[in-house]
Amino acid sequence: MKTKRVLVTDKAAEVIAQLKEKHGELMFHQSGGCCDGSSPMCFEKGDLMLDDNDVCLGSIEGCDFHMSKDQFEYWKHTQLTVDVTQGIGSSFSLEIPLGLRFLIRSRLYTEEEASHLEPIRIGA
Repeated sequence: MKTKRVLVTDKAAEVIAQLKEKHGELMFHQSGGCCDGSSPMCFEKGDLMLDDNDVCLGSIEGCDFHMSKDQFEYWKHTQLTVDVTQGIGSSFSLEIPLGLRFLIRSRLYTEEEASHLEPIRIGA
């Protein structure tokens, strides 16, 4: 069985379902420090232009999760979990008007998990 690179909490999954109902298909991109520090940002699918400098780590709730190659080099040893908390971030992410913001919780893979990682995809 392959080790997922990105997971989602039940609470964040509920928010994603609410956003999908309002906005349709969604995508995530791990911000690299602009605007709201380093946080997962949620967009309508296609609203953020991706290129060969981005990698897709997998999907959560049917939404692809991307980050830049440079950032991936830093995070490649960690499993990311998308969560949500009260508070308004200073980004363009779709959950902000709800008074919420997505955040990342991370942990290092075990040796066993690291040997069975799901492959990444380059670009869109």
